[in-house]
Amino acid sequence: MAYENIRSDFSNGITTITINRPSKLNALNKATIEELHHALDDANQSKETKVIIVTGSGEKAFVAGADISEFADFNVEEGGRLAAKGQELLFDFVENLSTPVIAAVNGFALGGGLELAMACHFRLASSNAKMGLPEVSLGVIPGYGGTQRLPQLVGKGRAMEMVMTAGMIDANQALNYGLVNHVVETDELLPLAEKIASKIMRNSSVAIAEAISAVNANYKDGVDGYQTEIEAFGNCFGTEDFKEGTTAFLEKRKADFPGR
Repeated sequence: MAYENIRSDFSNGITTITINRPSKLNALNKATIEELHHALDDANQSKETKVIIVTGSGEKAFVAGADISEFADFNVEEGGRLAAKGQELLFDFVENLSTPVIAAVNGFALGGGLELAMACHFRLASSNAKMGLPEVSLGVIPGYGGTQRLPQLVGKGRAMEMVMTAGMIDANQALNYGLVNHVVETDELLPLAEKIASKIMRNSSVAIAEAISAVNANYKDGVDGYQTEIEAFGNCFGTEDFKEGTTAFLEKRKADFPGR
């Protein structure tokens, strides 16, 4: 599929998806959300892709927010549909992918940009990154999962302050809050993401998919995360990866996981 607003590049087991609207600071519009959905879906279904990295083009912005011009005149019903469709196509979709997704946050990650980063399985940031949810300054609230995922990551009090002040935090504060896992200089960001990806790829992709499902279950209403873990743990025993992993351990050699 040819993309207008993103790039998707594959190399050595990693698909790197780059939001590429530099003139708009990589802001998310409807077309970009749809393209991201397709690129992520393709990567997730690819047997060759073991890890996905999501980043923004240039050094100024990961994603500087949503494209406000697309919804400035929406009514109540249209606003609700916008949030529901966006969560279905992209934000909830990313969170529940079976392939690990790393957000490499370069520069501004505001509004929908921070919501996209938070939907990824974990986040790395460049030292010049700035993050925030400025929606209340526009008379609206975060609608792509921001009010739910931010408290899960940084705690209720800090999330409330960030949302209500509409302010930005820098990369080091995001690291202190636990919003990102690592902060490095801009030119080290993608190499670090790739280094972590290479560590992930040494392990069983089947087991990792089960682990993602189990961890996510803890944050879903009406779902018993412990029971999900028990079932996921049991599922692993029926895989070729389990047989290879345990055999390799007992034979004191490196496992060569078939991914089945």
